[in-house]
Formats: sequence, structure tokens, C-alpha cells
Amino acid sequence: EAAESSGVLKPGGTIIEPTSGNTGVGLAMVAAVKGYKLILVMPDSMSIERRRLMLAYGATFELTPREKGMNGSIARATELLAGTPDGWMPQQFENPANIDVHVRTTAQEIAADFPSGIDAMITGVGTGGHITGCAQALKKMWPKLQVFAVEPTASAVISGGKPSPHPIQGIGAGFIPKNLHTDLLDGVIQVEAEAAREMARRAAREEGMLVGISSGATLAAIGQKLASLPAGATVLGFNYDTGERYLSIEGFLPTE
Repeated sequence: EAAESSGVLKPGGTIIEPTSGNTGVGLAMVAAVKGYKLILVMPDSMSIERRRLMLAYGATFELTPREKGMNGSIARATELLAGTPDGWMPQQFENPANIDVHVRTTAQEIAADFPSGIDAMITGVGTGGHITGCAQALKKMWPKLQVFAVEPTASAVISGGKPSPHPIQGIGAGFIPKNLHTDLLDGVIQVEAEAAREMARRAAREEGMLVGISSGATLAAIGQKLASLPAGATVLGFNYDTGERYLSIEGFLPTE
């Protein structure tokens, strides 16, 4: 909507975006309703289910080598944009509208659901817009709130490590996005891939919630942090999507 109102995205135009999957699915839904052409670029390690959802909504996509991570997809999307006269790229990793929408909507929903406040917010980092927007708004309401970012141990860039391929889809882009304001963080929690998968499996079997791998990472991170938080602390995590988008991933869930 911000792009439409500013005139950079014109009726019948083409949206081009690098994505690890979920933003791409959302864009595909919107593009279908509003009549835009959509080209998505993502690493070839992303699940088959995500690709099929995008195609179902009428989007097209290109795959880039998994070893190049999101940086490879961003580079290819930039190339495509340069050759598309009516093209526009949302640039979810650096577009300030990403942060703003979470300040105006997500944070307000949290405040309404938790009128007495929360003590800690623990969540994964994809574009950085979600954790930054929520932290900006909620820390003004609750100054003592602690915010912890979750990232893959194999690609712990926020912690100062080196980028590397990893199986926790949706977080750990391999670089620190401009939309991640690290000054709002009170810490970073690293999670092993198997711990993320195990917590996703437990959520399904113990709570009846089939969640994705990155949601499993958040649950694992909460489990790591609980012992150091005050007794009775209210901790908020986020479930980003359904585990049905990852059933084809080897080792995610039991096959028998």
C-alpha cells in the first residue's frame, strides 16, 4: 500500500522480491487480488510446499544455489529488477514500512492481549522488521521488557559468527538486515537445527500444534532461557506458520 500510494508501484506492474518463503506466499496472495505480476527469488533449499503455494497463487519464481544463501537470492532479484521497466522490489530486509507495520499492528495486538505486560520476548530474526517493530513499541510501554533474538548456531551472524547454510528456514539470512536494530536487543540465543526440529515435533505431539522449523527454534530458545528468568515470568514467543509447509523436509517429522 505504501508503494501504491507513493506511485512507485503502478497498476499492472511487476513485483520482484527475494524471499525465504513466507513473505513470498503473502505477496503472491496480494498480487493475485490486485492484478500484479510477481517474480520471487529464493534459495533452492526452501521447501517444495512453499514453492507450490506460490505457484497456486499465480506467482513465478527462480531458485538460487543454497550455498549462496539469501545474499544470492537478493543479487539475482536485483538483476531481474534492473531489466524490468515496470518492476518494483519491496526490499523486506531494509524497507522501513516493514518495521512500521509491526509497530502499528502486531505490537498493538500484543498490548491488548497482555494488559499487564510481558517480561521477555523471544523470537527469530528473518528480515528484522518483526522483532524491531515490536521491540520499539513494547519497550516504550514496558521499559523493563527484555528482547532476545533467535538465530541458527550454524549461521550465528548476529552473534558475530560467519554465515553458513543451515536448515532452519525463515531465520538466519546470513547477514544482519538493516531492519534489525540490534540496539533494541538484550541478547541473542543460538539454536541447533536438531533442537529446533525436536521442539517442533514436541509441539505437535504434546500440544497438538503443528508448527514450522523456525517456530521450533523459538521454542528451543525459550527453553534455554527460562532458567535465567525470574520465577513466574511471562514470556512471549511467536509461531510464524504451519508445519504443513515443511512436511517434505527430510528429518523434520517422523515418516512412520
